[in-house]
Amino acid sequence: MQSESPRRRPTLSDVAELAGTSVPTVSKVLRGGTDVSPSTRLRVMEAVRETGYRRRGSGGQADVLTQQPTMIDLVVNHVEGSWANSVLTGVEAAAAAADIDVVISMATHGRDWASRLLRRPSSGAVVVLVDPSSTQFRTLAAANVPVVLIDPMSRPPHEVPSVGVADWDGGRTAAEHLLGLGHRHFGIIAGGRNHLYSRARVDGFRSEVEMRLTKPSIHVAHADWNRQRARDESRRLLEAHPEITAFFGCSDIMALGIYDAIADLDLTIPNDISVVGFDDVPEAQTARPPLTTVRQPTAEMGATAVRMLLAAMTMRPAAFEAEPARIEMAADLIVRGSTSARVDP
Repeated sequence: MQSESPRRRPTLSDVAELAGTSVPTVSKVLRGGTDVSPSTRLRVMEAVRETGYRRRGSGGQADVLTQQPTMIDLVVNHVEGSWANSVLTGVEAAAAAADIDVVISMATHGRDWASRLLRRPSSGAVVVLVDPSSTQFRTLAAANVPVVLIDPMSRPPHEVPSVGVADWDGGRTAAEHLLGLGHRHFGIIAGGRNHLYSRARVDGFRSEVEMRLTKPSIHVAHADWNRQRARDESRRLLEAHPEITAFFGCSDIMALGIYDAIADLDLTIPNDISVVGFDDVPEAQTARPPLTTVRQPTAEMGATAVRMLLAAMTMRPAAFEAEPARIEMAADLIVRGSTSARVDP
């Protein structure tokens, strides 16, 4: 019996025909060219998705990078703050160990970082606290540029690897600590409403409280990772619910906003209100009193993401996508002076 002929690999011509444009235009889109209209770019990327096209490596070798990578991108929406600097430290250390340069790309409103990345000889990207669009994911996949996410803001496609902390368990650990100290009325200052890791931290905290108490008392406000907004929301919660004796801030910076609100109301930490944060940035140790927090190993996360990216560069996409990696690092509670025992009347 005659064997079936192997399936023909999609070509640029197939993409161009389906998109109703020319091969040079398709090539320009996949190189990050800017002189292409948004509607044409969208048609091309839809055609890429439908055909399953992937750019070949140098020398005609499909699906695999044949040259030693020399540069990767670190895509961030900001570089200020100790959390971002810690991630950058880990990324730089792992890249230097592999003799690879790192270029920082800012994901700012109105500028397509994915297209800018394609205009450079970048071998891949570590994307931090940025929510890539489906079009950006497809553009980079079609160009054979692997991506690894750190703390994805929303659930990424199945084939995209990511690294983060065990957020749900971290929230649960924070609740377990406060419950063990006798607290029964809680405030939570969460980050972005739609951010995956913020929801996981809140859900973990809530799950532990609801499992342990028959009448859980939890009040949640969202401060979008901003200290001033955390201050305002914490004060609002305390004024509306004076029975609250403990707060969980889903980041240390927001926890410091909780500190500000407590001071505004002439209350003290931890005598009146206990506070737990999340991250363990340097500011947590220098706060007065030092902040009890759930530690994120941010530098280790950055280094791990680079190592995952290097692995992705050397694997065929089909093999890599068959077992996408999601690495979750342990979230450890660091107890300091901002929490103490409370017995409600």
